[in-house]
Amino acid sequence: MSTTMVSPLEVGICCRDLPALQRFYEEGLGYTAKSLIHVPADKAMHAAMSAHGYSVVRLQTTYGERIKLIQPDAAPVDAEADLPFLLDRAGSFYLTFIVADIDAAIQRLQQAGAQFLTGDRRVEVRDGVYLAFCKDPEGNVLELVTYADLHAYRNDLENRN
Repeated sequence: MSTTMVSPLEVGICCRDLPALQRFYEEGLGYTAKSLIHVPADKAMHAAMSAHGYSVVRLQTTYGERIKLIQPDAAPVDAEADLPFLLDRAGSFYLTFIVADIDAAIQRLQQAGAQFLTGDRRVEVRDGVYLAFCKDPEGNVLELVTYADLHAYRNDLENRN
């Protein structure tokens, strides 16, 4: 039996500077803030989130998914040092954004201060599949992808508006 989703996927990202990261996602990707809440320590502890409280901003993508930027009241511990390749470290992750115009997205993110791992241009990894990897201001990795034939990759989206 599969789990039936009732809403688009949401992703949570722990951060150190909530206002700066919120600004990056709003300016760099054009996402819209939907809410800002604070969860007190007693609730955060019961939810296994933090021994302290935390604040969360929910940002909505243009397609309806949400990214939750979460800043604990006590600063999170830094992750291990950067390695040159994403797959060199177990537990690595990145968020993938499938976009209509990857070149425009790269330019907009560069203007918002993104650090690109793939240089200042898209990279063709397969015929008609272009990507670019960058880091947000806190080092979280984002992947931008454009498909020449999105239907071939996601034919389940055919009937969606």
